[in-house]
Amino acid sequence: MKRLLALLATCATILGLTALYGPQAVAAAGCKVDYTVTSQWQGGFQAGVKITNLGAPVSGWTLDIAMPDAGQKLVQGWNATWSQSGSTVTAVGVDWNRALNTGAAAEVGLVGSFTGANPKPTAFRLNGVACTGSVGGTPSPDPDPEPGDDGTPVGINGQVHVCGVHLCNQYDRPVQLRGMSTHGIQWFSQCYNNASVDALANDWKADLLRVAMYVQEDGYETDPAGFTSRVNGLVDMAEARGMYALIDFHTLTPGDPNYNLDRAKTFFASVAARNAGKKNVIYEIANEPNGVSWTAIKNYAEQVIPVIRAADPDAVVIVGTRGWSSLGVSDGSSESEVVSNPVNATNIMYAFHFYAASHKDSYRSAVSRASSRLPLFVTEFGTVSATGGGALDRASSTAWLDLLDQLKIGYANWTYSDAPESSAALQPGTCDGSDYSSSGVLTESGTLLKSRISTPDNFPTS
Repeated sequence: MKRLLALLATCATILGLTALYGPQAVAAAGCKVDYTVTSQWQGGFQAGVKITNLGAPVSGWTLDIAMPDAGQKLVQGWNATWSQSGSTVTAVGVDWNRALNTGAAAEVGLVGSFTGANPKPTAFRLNGVACTGSVGGTPSPDPDPEPGDDGTPVGINGQVHVCGVHLCNQYDRPVQLRGMSTHGIQWFSQCYNNASVDALANDWKADLLRVAMYVQEDGYETDPAGFTSRVNGLVDMAEARGMYALIDFHTLTPGDPNYNLDRAKTFFASVAARNAGKKNVIYEIANEPNGVSWTAIKNYAEQVIPVIRAADPDAVVIVGTRGWSSLGVSDGSSESEVVSNPVNATNIMYAFHFYAASHKDSYRSAVSRASSRLPLFVTEFGTVSATGGGALDRASSTAWLDLLDQLKIGYANWTYSDAPESSAALQPGTCDGSDYSSSGVLTESGTLLKSRISTPDNFPTS
């Protein structure tokens, strides 16, 4: 449905690097870095590196990070080409971020492992020159935090599950999760950094971030390890802010999910094993099946779900439906095919997608009927036409959101990005900067969605 078009926004990203740690810091005129441990678990950590170029423009860069402990190992990274030699971890700019103008900033990140302690880097060098900066981090998370102790969506609700036709929290009470979807992370990776996710959690007060990982269209099939790493990094960023992460295996063309069955098994086996201990992960196993029967979709689901369950038995799994996840309505069918032939699995929900200017009363009627028979989650919707463009349809969008609120059906809006299409929440060029919070960076669609998402949640605890 969203015919987005990948514009690798020239992202002033990364470079300039970094900081000698503590009292050994040596001033450098040309660059500054902020290194922050954003998440830490037993034997592993994730860190973000924000690089600001204070000197002359550069057309290429290499960042060397001196790790003080020989037990610290690079596992994977993003927004750069990463390698390690001895205790030095190196990041090299890639095509879309190797140029950095004066005053520009960018962010990269890595996942590492460690034995013993996990001390912060002692030095950073950009193109051989030491940079000023700061080194920070977060304490190791409490391995068993008390439910509701931080007031965040995950803190209050804990591990969600399906009860009847609803998504329920740890108190077995129905809840509605409201949030935003990324655009394709192969095209808009620069839109998802600490500043943008902070804005989503703190200003929008979103409950979840849907991570749209395309499988084709320059996505997962081109670099399985890299895309898996990026998805895991975004899961961690959501977790650190108390938001749920909806991992979307974004199949679209071809429309038969069985085309990607082996890829799906490989991907979900990996992310489920890695994230099984987290309470904030929900899996969406097929974005928008199209041109294929419900029976074929059901067969796919019944092969992929056991792969997830083998590693993560408690997480909710969302299954795409026929006709671009319209419960078959866009194919001239209805929800009855799913009601009469449900997936043979527990703790699952069914996806429904709509675009407000294209899908109106007949689609809303289908959701109203199905909601009493099936657990539904609107994993994607737009305020505009099914092309992702055209004018915002405020009346239809409001009717949809009112219905979803009434039925306590969760949703993720397409998209939290600055794509050049009217479905995007952010103005074009926003992701080249650092401001994601002011009203001036929002489109008409973004303004509407933020006004709805930021209203108080109703998360019963008794």
